[in-house]
Amino acid sequence: MLIALVARSRARREAPARPDVRADETPIRPPTREGLGGRIRALLAGRAAGEEEWRRLEDLLVKADVGPVASQDLVRRVQEKLTPDVDPAELVRREIVDILGQDTGLHLSQDDLSVVMVVGVNGVGKTTTIGKLAAMLGRQGRKVGLANSDTFRAAAAEQLTVWAERSGAHLVAQKRGADPGAVAFDAVDSARARGDDVLIVDTAGRLHTRQPLMAELEKVKRVLEKVAGDIEETLLVIDAQTGQNGIAQARVFTEAVPLTGVVLSKLDGTARGGIVLAVREELGVPVKLVGTGESIDDLQPFDPEEFAERLLGD
Repeated sequence: MLIALVARSRARREAPARPDVRADETPIRPPTREGLGGRIRALLAGRAAGEEEWRRLEDLLVKADVGPVASQDLVRRVQEKLTPDVDPAELVRREIVDILGQDTGLHLSQDDLSVVMVVGVNGVGKTTTIGKLAAMLGRQGRKVGLANSDTFRAAAAEQLTVWAERSGAHLVAQKRGADPGAVAFDAVDSARARGDDVLIVDTAGRLHTRQPLMAELEKVKRVLEKVAGDIEETLLVIDAQTGQNGIAQARVFTEAVPLTGVVLSKLDGTARGGIVLAVREELGVPVKLVGTGESIDDLQPFDPEEFAERLLGD
């Protein structure tokens, strides 16, 4: 018995430490890495910043996916306003909110059919975003229709059918290879006949056929404007995890159709959110919605204040 007790005592002393578990076996959260705001304070607080500090600040912002153009503009703003008695992280936060602006809500008609055209590269979560948007508008009491004008992608109609069922929206689709403009035309007629409040139009996103894609988007836009009047929103979906590649892709769509806003998909814990600033600075359009998960409810209106807090992380 004595030998056994000594052995157990020695095993306890020699066992490796478990910093993530308390003595009562309750898991504890490991310490988090210092956020961007903390690094900015360490770099600039209480000292006269020189060329090296400003360069390092720009590097910090670029690494957070803010992008070179937006990073340079933000550094310039901070240089002009930073004084010894100002918290540099708080100053950066205020400037971020100012850059993003407050015009981030959807502009939809209250007494007529609103048309929302959704564009984006295949694979960024465009169809999923449409389904989530339909569900969000449905929760607000709006009657929603969906149009599948992405008629060449094999799985587009099937995916949109599933999202229509999940969101309670009505879907207008035709056989694969049908004319996208004709689908849009029929969808507007159907939406008006059903008394829908909003029609969300899915479109193709085949960047490897750039010129045909642009011509197709322009045609769908012309048809929608002819039968429905103004298009209230033309939203570009960007995968938040692609960083600056998403900005490069976005420029192709800005050449085809005027954008009113951006939806960032997949803005979960693994995405560096600085792309929001790059979108605003380099594309000149506001981020209006963000997708944060896989659930149908994981689409939210974009909040500049909340975003700035999240980006700085402190």
